[in-house]
Amino acid sequence: MSNTQKDLLKVSLDWLQCHFTWGPQKENIDLDDMKYRLQDSIQAGVKYQARSYNHLAFVNCLQGNCEEAIQNLKEAEKILRENHEHEFERRSIITYGNYAWVYYHMGQLTEAQSYLDKLEMICKQFTDGSRYTALIPEVYGEKGWSLLTSAAQYYEEAKECFEKALEEDPDDTEWNVGYATALFRLEGFSGAPESGDRSQSVKQLRRVLELDPDDSVAMVMLALKLQEFNQKVEALKLVEQALQKSPDLSYVTRYAAKFYRRGDVEKAVELLKKALKITPNSTFIHHQIGLCYRKKLFELNKNPGSKYPRNAAVQQKAKLIKLCKYYFHKAFEHRPFTSIKAQLDFAAICSFNSEYLKAEEVNRNLLKLEDIRPENKQAICLAAGLFELHQKIKCHQLFSGRSESQI
Repeated sequence: MSNTQKDLLKVSLDWLQCHFTWGPQKENIDLDDMKYRLQDSIQAGVKYQARSYNHLAFVNCLQGNCEEAIQNLKEAEKILRENHEHEFERRSIITYGNYAWVYYHMGQLTEAQSYLDKLEMICKQFTDGSRYTALIPEVYGEKGWSLLTSAAQYYEEAKECFEKALEEDPDDTEWNVGYATALFRLEGFSGAPESGDRSQSVKQLRRVLELDPDDSVAMVMLALKLQEFNQKVEALKLVEQALQKSPDLSYVTRYAAKFYRRGDVEKAVELLKKALKITPNSTFIHHQIGLCYRKKLFELNKNPGSKYPRNAAVQQKAKLIKLCKYYFHKAFEHRPFTSIKAQLDFAAICSFNSEYLKAEEVNRNLLKLEDIRPENKQAICLAAGLFELHQKIKCHQLFSGRSESQI
């Protein structure tokens, strides 16, 4: 192809609906973190794996792993043919768009054009379609899931995508689940409504269970929301039902553990360690286990003599501190730019254990991070400020040997 033809091809590619033309790009996301999470979701047996393979192809291509990206797309195409035989063409629009972009990045322009030709044939079926794409529920839905997987800043746009998908297909379970998930996460950031009756995510999760009474992930998500509103009986029943239906599904186990952490910490740890066997590199699970041990530590610290003799309590406290530090560190050791909360929790435990220099070092490194979400920057500054206010003077005392009055 000549340069002119290449430029014309690029113009056509820019019109596609696929991961390469949607919001999150290389400068907006931590690609390594994204790759870990997508691989975790595939390993954990997420229901719609073609979506994960499509997204993983995009990440691999941005990282220069184009051959691996092509293999990801072949997996996505295979799954779509097996599971959606009668609607394969509708669901292949994004996969074919990703193929075209990856081949373009590989310099295989004839192959890229061949996928544009396939898209043109498919999109002729839709009256509202352009030459190479069509804004149909399958496209809006996959875009919504892609945005949900990317970063919190895209959750509102993801919600809008699912709303558009549901306008045309209001009873589709997949889009209803996506819409419920977006609402669930947005409420987590904005603060829960005053009651379950006012919660959009509660209403939408109940809608999902009307459409699919066996959706165990929706069950545990609804249980967590109901727990917030003190509807404990129904919440516990939903969690137990979900674990009975899907005892080995990692996402069910994770949410269930989060539910139990608020009351039965031992049960939560048991579930999380079970999930860790399925996805051993999961940042989320390591962090959650650390939070469980931190809760036990703080309970012991409030009343050290209630359960253990004095010496045993000291030993138990040291053990719990060690476990907290281990799991918090495991949560961020490979993802320092995205696992902000785990690092702050690690620093807080170090400070609690009078390891002031270590806590100060973590805070100092976090303060150096650039291009991070505003809420993360705020949390880092707050933690560092509180450390300076309450702990740093102790650090100086410890290493200078002077009393407070001497400083």
